[in-house]
Amino acid sequence: MNVVLVGSPNVGKSLIFYHLTGKYATVSNYPGTSVDVTTGKMKGLDATLIDTPGMYSFLTITEEERVAKKILFETNPEVVVHVIDAKNIERMLPLTLQLIDACFNTVLVLNAMDDAERLGIRINVKLLEERLGIPVVATVATEKKGIGELRKIIASAIQNPRRKRKLLKFNSWIEKYTTEIASSLKKEYPVSKDFLALLLLMGDQDALEMVKNEEKYDEIVEIVETAKDQLPHSISYEIASQIQKRTNELLEGVIEVETPEKGSFRDRLSELSLHPLFAIPMAIGALFMLYLFAGVIGAQVLVDLIETAFERYINTPLNEFLEAYVPYYWLRELIGGEFGVVTLGLRYAIAIVLPIVTAFFFIFSIIEDSGYLPRLAMLLDRAFKTVGLSGRAAIPLVLGLGCGTMATIVTRVLESRKERIIATIMLAIGIPCSTQLGVTMSVAPDFWAVLLWFTIVSSVTLFTAFLASKLIHEPSPIFFMEIPPLRMPNMGNVITKTLTRLEWYFKEVLPIFIIASVLIWFGRMIGLFDLVVSAMAFPTRLIGLPEEAAIVFIFGFFRRDYGAAGLYDLVSRGLLSHTQIIVAMVTLTLFVPCVAQFLVMIKERGLKLAILIFMISMTVAFGVGYITNVILTGVGV
Repeated sequence: MNVVLVGSPNVGKSLIFYHLTGKYATVSNYPGTSVDVTTGKMKGLDATLIDTPGMYSFLTITEEERVAKKILFETNPEVVVHVIDAKNIERMLPLTLQLIDACFNTVLVLNAMDDAERLGIRINVKLLEERLGIPVVATVATEKKGIGELRKIIASAIQNPRRKRKLLKFNSWIEKYTTEIASSLKKEYPVSKDFLALLLLMGDQDALEMVKNEEKYDEIVEIVETAKDQLPHSISYEIASQIQKRTNELLEGVIEVETPEKGSFRDRLSELSLHPLFAIPMAIGALFMLYLFAGVIGAQVLVDLIETAFERYINTPLNEFLEAYVPYYWLRELIGGEFGVVTLGLRYAIAIVLPIVTAFFFIFSIIEDSGYLPRLAMLLDRAFKTVGLSGRAAIPLVLGLGCGTMATIVTRVLESRKERIIATIMLAIGIPCSTQLGVTMSVAPDFWAVLLWFTIVSSVTLFTAFLASKLIHEPSPIFFMEIPPLRMPNMGNVITKTLTRLEWYFKEVLPIFIIASVLIWFGRMIGLFDLVVSAMAFPTRLIGLPEEAAIVFIFGFFRRDYGAAGLYDLVSRGLLSHTQIIVAMVTLTLFVPCVAQFLVMIKERGLKLAILIFMISMTVAFGVGYITNVILTGVGV
């Protein structure tokens, strides 16, 4: 049996999912998209709970909304649980009415009732339940209030479904055309014919696709076109207005607004977080906390600690054992050596990336649970629009300073395909991981070299993103989201989210590092590795670097920290001049992503696009490196 959770973003839907299922969940892409869908077994019920992406209405705008709607259409759920923010009930209840009229067995959850009451909003839950004819549950998900009652109501709704009820009322004009369309529908569908007719009248593409090969499609299109010609505005606007009017009628007497409690420190802080004068320092603080945990505590302190232990207690004993007892060179290199499955693959996944993502997931869950994340996205939205991104892009781009591989996966939080591609390009070209960033800073001859490096890399990255936004002929991202109140993070929720995400990391990402080490081993066994080093020597000389630097770029592809360490070695041996160090810093930063990140790019963006980004990155790196060398040599740096 399937129970589906629906609702707008930032209404506590995911937290309710965790409470109903526990920490064990499966996160996967909806077929044909890169939109995440989370599923889990409900505790105490023989049912699967599906947490859908954010959805505001059946007339969808974003890809996430389309996925949520398709899940409702395709899974034939026993129960649909609609979670809304209690203080925004007028704006969110229209979707509840649509679900009821579509004949879904609906349960309404009024979440964050504590915030609504603090603002002086009183909701008569029993009266609302009577008017809607469905179960209504009041919850405070952050404190687990009402969750037990919700579980019982879902179990009862499965046993005693309530589907047939019509609440929406329209004027005679809309009723005429919906009746005409509904009467022409002969097949059975996952929603009522009246509601499907309403979607068809609004020109919903998924509804049109559903009936295209089942009904007299041309006849339906003709009715829709005739209706369009009789309104000065869109049919969707007319229908949405009447649904909202009907919502207000049903809520009359249900809501009472009293004088709110005196604003607390948290309320004042919530207001300041949206004020430009205070919001920017707060944003810098939040981004610094992300970088501090992922880039410093995770990437430096924990990685150093765990990698040292891994090298001492696993790699060294393993290599000694292989040398002593395994006579086959190819087998020793596959398991151990410099690039073996254990010494490279597992070491990279467990000793390097795992500490970073654990630290990031922990601090990210704290920021997420506090309600600050939507505020950060809103603040950065206007600036990011210039390169085709929305404010949400701040999340993966900041994570990229810790680990580009993980950041590429996190681009899933971006709503449009265009945004995900642009963010992936920026991560592949100009966002250095923490190790690369640290080594680059340490080899720089002076502060002015660091400033020059930062200026060149950031300018090239932004310009590349700007060009990509112009070349990708897709609509610019639509950015709108609920702004939840700031609240003190609940450590239980934070730990649950962190553990859930780590479980997903082990299931989905760990195999990628194993594959990467096998590919490297295979390349070395057949001589491809040495061939690539020879080929890389030509562009290396072209940008004014010695041939020894070729191996730095090869290692940089296998592992960015290897490339950074190679650069450090060249500088410490005195093989690079002042100009060559700056050229190497710029070129290595802009150079192609590591093999693990490249494999994740294939998984997330597809093979063709990953190869294209790879080629763009290589071209940009050596092209900018060549120009940098010419200019610096010309001015005598």
